Amino acid sequence: MSHRALIFGALAIGVTRITGLLEGEDVLNTAKACAALGARAERLDVGEWRVEGVGIGGLRAPEAPLDFGNSGTGARLVMGMVAGSPVEAIFDGDASLRRRPMRRILDPLEKMGVSVEQAAEGGRLPIRLKGPGDLIPITYESPVASAQIKSAVLLAGLGAPGETTLIEKEASRDHTERMLAHFGADVRVEPYGEHGRKVTLQGRPELKPAPIAVPADPSSAAFPLVAALIVPGSDINIKGVMTNPLRTGLFKTLKEMGASIEQLGERAEGGETVADLRVRHSALTGVDVPAERAPSMIDEYPILAVAASFARGTTRMRGLSELRVKESDRLAAVAAGLAQAGVVHSIEGEDLIVHGSGAVPGGGTVATHMDHRIAMSFLILGLASGKPMKIDDISFVATSFPAFVPLMTGLGAALEVTS
Repeated sequence: MSHRALIFGALAIGVTRITGLLEGEDVLNTAKACAALGARAERLDVGEWRVEGVGIGGLRAPEAPLDFGNSGTGARLVMGMVAGSPVEAIFDGDASLRRRPMRRILDPLEKMGVSVEQAAEGGRLPIRLKGPGDLIPITYESPVASAQIKSAVLLAGLGAPGETTLIEKEASRDHTERMLAHFGADVRVEPYGEHGRKVTLQGRPELKPAPIAVPADPSSAAFPLVAALIVPGSDINIKGVMTNPLRTGLFKTLKEMGASIEQLGERAEGGETVADLRVRHSALTGVDVPAERAPSMIDEYPILAVAASFARGTTRMRGLSELRVKESDRLAAVAAGLAQAGVVHSIEGEDLIVHGSGAVPGGGTVATHMDHRIAMSFLILGLASGKPMKIDDISFVATSFPAFVPLMTGLGAALEVTS
């Protein structure tokens, strides 16, 4: 939502005020990209930002490559943003981001008339894109359930005449559709098949500035939440967490495992539903997690694997192919981390199977592969394992959760950061 708030603020005509913006490195790189494209993004206070937009089609060509660091979300969404203007831009990032697949974004953008002037092998970063003078509206069926593909197509569709339609067989997170409507765009969402959605956008609207209050991220809240479940005696409250049903697959799964998670004071803020969560230590049992739940919790499987390690019985997480193309091959990285912690597990096809015994030996060192969620997940595991867990690099945690260490230590966690 922080990425989207900056991007839509840049595409609106006038001033958008944002509160609660996540000031991690990923989001700050998106703010820099918006500024390089002609918008004015100004920090007023902690989490409070002012964005002065230039309107759809009003972007200027950046003078230097746009560096997104470790952020796949930022890079892919801004590709869609640039596609809607007749400008040329180079997209780049760190070594991890350069390994991530971008062809899935480039394919629909090329169908809309965008020119890929340059790309690394396999359609990877660095990539030079050139937006056409006249973008072609298309109907595109996404090959995978991906909010990033959907968002890139819809952002590009803002600059096309007529209707742009995105079809997905499994519904992915819908923050882009909600925020489009919040900024005044004409967007329709219809059911498609058993689990899918069809999203249709009327192109070339005049987006109007709209205040955005960014709620607490359920993907980040997952770490203190699981910590409370596995550390005896824990009882914590997490304030203002987004409870959009397309983002709460982890909460649903943990409740099926026996987790004590109460949703209190549910309310609407900035077009999203939020609630306070009370979480208490719980005796967990293994469950079968269906593949169709993956889009609503794709970033939470590493921390779910941690919870499953402390559960009694077997947890089978089905259909995790998308984990192989995240910041790292997360499926392999999670399995390697579980091995370091002494957890019995296996991978069968695209399923991860964890055999929990209620206790975890611990004592190993986990290779994080420049992946913030792997780093945080195995630090959380170490809070309740028999012996402490170590990770090889904590620096990438700052990409998504810069307050992770002080927040967790404030709750009583013993985290030691060494140079």
